[in-house]
Amino acid sequence: MQKEPKSSDDAGPSAGAAPGAADSALPQDSAGKHAVSVLWSFGKCLGALLPVYLAGYFGFSICVVLLGLLVYMRWKHSRDGKQARLQSAMYFLENEQDVTTTRVFRSKRELPAWVNFPDVEKVEWMNKILQQAWPFIGQYLEKLLVETIAPSIRAASAHLQTLSFTKVDLGDRAMKVVGVKAYTEHDKRQVILDLYISYAGDVEINVEVKKYFCKAGVKGIQLHGRLRVILEPLIGDVPLVGAITMFFIRRPKLDINWTGLTNLLDIPGLNAMTDTMIMDAIASFLVLPNRLTVPLVANLHVAQLRSPLPRGIVRIHLLEAENLAAKDNYMKGVISGKSDPYAVLRVGTQTFTSHHVDNNLNPQWREMYEVIVHEVPGQELELEVFDKDPDQDDFLGRMKLDLGIVKKAVLLDEWYTLKDVPSGQVHLKLEWLSLLPSAERLNEVLERNKSITVYGKTADPPSAAILTVYLDRAQDLPFKKGNKDPSPMVQISVQDTTKESRTVYGTNNPVWEDAFTFFIQDPSKQDIDIQVKDDDRALTLGGLSIPLSRLLSSAELSMDQWFQLEKSGPASRIYITAMLRVLWLNEEAILTTPVSPLPGEGDNEPEVSPGLSKLTPTSKRPEHSSPDGNFASEGVLRIHLVEAQSLVAKDNLMGGMVKGKSDPYVKIRVGGLAFKSQVIKENLNPIWNELYEVILTQLPGQEVEFDLYDKDIDQDDFLGRVKVSLRDLISAQFTDQWYTLNDVKSGRLHLVLEWVPKVSDPTRLEQILHYNYQQSYLNKIVPSAALLFVYVERAHGLPLKKSGKEPKAGAEVSLKNVSRRTKVVNRSTSPQWDEAFNFLMHNPSEDTLIVKLTHSWGQALGSLVLPVRELLDEKDLVLDRWFSLDGAMPESQILLRAELKLLDSKLAQCSDAEDSSHVIPSGDTAAAANCELRHRSVPVQGGEDASSTRKAQVKLSVAYLSEENRLFITVHACRNLPSFSKDPPDTYISFILLPDKNRNTKRKTSVKKKSLKPEFNERFDFDMTLEEAKQKHLEVSVKNSVSFMSREKELLGKLQLDLCQLDLKTGVSQWYDLSHETN
Repeated sequence: MQKEPKSSDDAGPSAGAAPGAADSALPQDSAGKHAVSVLWSFGKCLGALLPVYLAGYFGFSICVVLLGLLVYMRWKHSRDGKQARLQSAMYFLENEQDVTTTRVFRSKRELPAWVNFPDVEKVEWMNKILQQAWPFIGQYLEKLLVETIAPSIRAASAHLQTLSFTKVDLGDRAMKVVGVKAYTEHDKRQVILDLYISYAGDVEINVEVKKYFCKAGVKGIQLHGRLRVILEPLIGDVPLVGAITMFFIRRPKLDINWTGLTNLLDIPGLNAMTDTMIMDAIASFLVLPNRLTVPLVANLHVAQLRSPLPRGIVRIHLLEAENLAAKDNYMKGVISGKSDPYAVLRVGTQTFTSHHVDNNLNPQWREMYEVIVHEVPGQELELEVFDKDPDQDDFLGRMKLDLGIVKKAVLLDEWYTLKDVPSGQVHLKLEWLSLLPSAERLNEVLERNKSITVYGKTADPPSAAILTVYLDRAQDLPFKKGNKDPSPMVQISVQDTTKESRTVYGTNNPVWEDAFTFFIQDPSKQDIDIQVKDDDRALTLGGLSIPLSRLLSSAELSMDQWFQLEKSGPASRIYITAMLRVLWLNEEAILTTPVSPLPGEGDNEPEVSPGLSKLTPTSKRPEHSSPDGNFASEGVLRIHLVEAQSLVAKDNLMGGMVKGKSDPYVKIRVGGLAFKSQVIKENLNPIWNELYEVILTQLPGQEVEFDLYDKDIDQDDFLGRVKVSLRDLISAQFTDQWYTLNDVKSGRLHLVLEWVPKVSDPTRLEQILHYNYQQSYLNKIVPSAALLFVYVERAHGLPLKKSGKEPKAGAEVSLKNVSRRTKVVNRSTSPQWDEAFNFLMHNPSEDTLIVKLTHSWGQALGSLVLPVRELLDEKDLVLDRWFSLDGAMPESQILLRAELKLLDSKLAQCSDAEDSSHVIPSGDTAAAANCELRHRSVPVQGGEDASSTRKAQVKLSVAYLSEENRLFITVHACRNLPSFSKDPPDTYISFILLPDKNRNTKRKTSVKKKSLKPEFNERFDFDMTLEEAKQKHLEVSVKNSVSFMSREKELLGKLQLDLCQLDLKTGVSQWYDLSHETN
């Protein structure tokens, strides 16, 4: 609401006095500010010149000044960059919706998690609660720092007795949860939440140590990461949740803007170091495998919640890499060298570094690592490749893989492309090892591990089990000398690995609640050694040794009890929970290719560097292929280009004064393929009689396009276009009709189109071949009898290259003159392609399928010759199994699926039907309607021998389609027509359905020039009910097209049919005699 302006009267005396007062105050204020500004500028200039003066005074080199100036500029640049990033993050969080809308079509990676993934939900209600409670959180933090933390720091060090927090302000910008994803399918007794945290705050915390006149602080923090919250166990009592466990799956991103003396931490080098140290401190208690557990009820095993059993173990085989970038260049890049690559692998806080291979862009490491996986999905394998250099190692690429994929596949043996570099791939074999609480399969695991030979002194053999030790507490430990309380810690050792617990100060009843995990090679031969010591590691408070064989005989391989300490007090004891789990590779669940043998397992075995592992595949091969659901779903579209009529004349002479004709041809486009018919010279009613067959996938929106052109010397003229929907063709299965040409004045095109039915009945093959060989087309095409589908999945045990290395295998599938190639799989003797092909076949009894395997389409690796006739004896005409390869190793095989489908055309079916009857014996009216079209391309058969009677006849098909409430009449042909002149007549047929007062049902065909046996094959439809159709009489007249002045006879024959006497539902197609009188 706006305030009313005061009038001059209401203002009273103050209105008049104010201007004078202001005038007197302004000059004094301005003069003071100006003086301060001048002094500040002078001070800055003096401060800038002071280092130069001091350098000259003390005789330092000018390089010292330049170095200081360079450090200052780098510090300034780093600090400005931090400030800019902080401001940008604050702006994004405040204007998240606008920024997201603006960027949504730019890059999917820039979207927040709740936009990018549909299963991540946005929780604005939680952000509103945080925003409302933020000031009170700030008050609590200030109280905690001032009243609790500051006194503790002052008491801990004499140098910090004057430390105090001078300002604690969390600012106005609260932390935001930009998305939440919930998992409830893993365990019914827990709920897992992933919170996507984003904090870009204007927090300001200042600390001062007055004794040293030191001030420091923080002004602005960015923190972004995914915080996993686990609510477990769910209980049947308030508060329904036993404990809350929180941790970051990966290190969050942290950026701190320092103030005061800590500005020095923004100097390049120190900046990265301090941020890393702070992140290490955070990771030590809040990044996997470390967890923060808050119990909500009593009597919980907090140690087991804080360190639960792993989800599984991933055994990583780092095999090799190829096409790495060359980094060791000489003479400033004039001479290109190679690289000395090594790899760094990370899973959470677990890090492994391979040995480096000198001067090689295709290194082979052959190293094995075992990593503990605590959370899936979520944890990732991160791999980076570097070039080893004396100073700073060069980056050669990175890749990431979610370990949830490995858990699902059980075994992966693949090449992965390295990111952020122009080239490079790395070959990994990853195995998911499940944890079995039983020793039944231990001997099998030990035998399998023996086949994995490890070379080199530093390489660890594969593990057979993992051991988890939960160190809970101890009681009545002995006192130190002088009857003082000890500060006990525990050392737990298994073979050569020793781990230490935290130290509990000043008590002989310590509570540790720590957990430790060990890899075990052979549980029957190893022991757990436990030593309780004072914090100086010199005084031993007690010891204990537990053979792992005791765990093997325990229920579920677990022990949870008190153990009496040896060489300790009489009542000294320690509570420990020990759990052993056998590492099992579930071969039955493997989804991917078995790992290939390593190069060098033949006669010419190459040298193996120290530390390399030689692995033997143990995975089980599938018995049958596993193509996707769309395999063998394609169909065949048969296109019969018959003729065209009334085309536009384009070849005009003398500037159009003399009308010419056209030289028409047709371009057919469908499914990315194109066909071109022959050119018919100088004809506006061309007859092509050409056949085309196309293999198509049923995709929505596809069309068959026919473009007609007039062939010219320069540019061909357009004669019209027809488009037919593939969806409509598939629905109708068969169509034979005239299509009016679009985009031209006149013209129509006669097409017969069929989506050919596929059958798996081998008894139909002879009839199909018999019909196909009867057909004759001007483009010399014989209709295909079958469609062969081939799925090439994988091969196994292929021979190595001549150099002893694994081949880059590809498969070429051939049938007669048609060949298809798979992709090339890099470096594997057991490649997996998963590719499908299809082929049209004219005679499956004679054709042969040939599969050739080669190295990069060069060196032969084996072949397979499969006569297709073998499929005719198989059930459903399918072969799906492993086939041995010729010209390869004895164990070399290929897994493929060959599936045969016979193409049983409607016309072939009707041909069989007409051999025995003139009336179509089918209740399917659509099939009956299609059968009559066969007579266009084969000699027609009459009910009576026309050659002996020489009667004029006409062939008609009459049927009623109940689904469409439509009567259709097809005029096929005439024969033995009379001729009343020297030349054959120009024949056409007209008919009408009587009674018809308005003559609305009168139709006529096109004119066939100079023919006593004209073929029309034209269909006419009439919309009417079945009752109306039965009341009609069909009157047909065959006429000669003559001019008005001609003396030739017009009527060539006549026929009248009573439709009530015909079986219209079934359909009738036959020859009828013509007469000059009405029958």
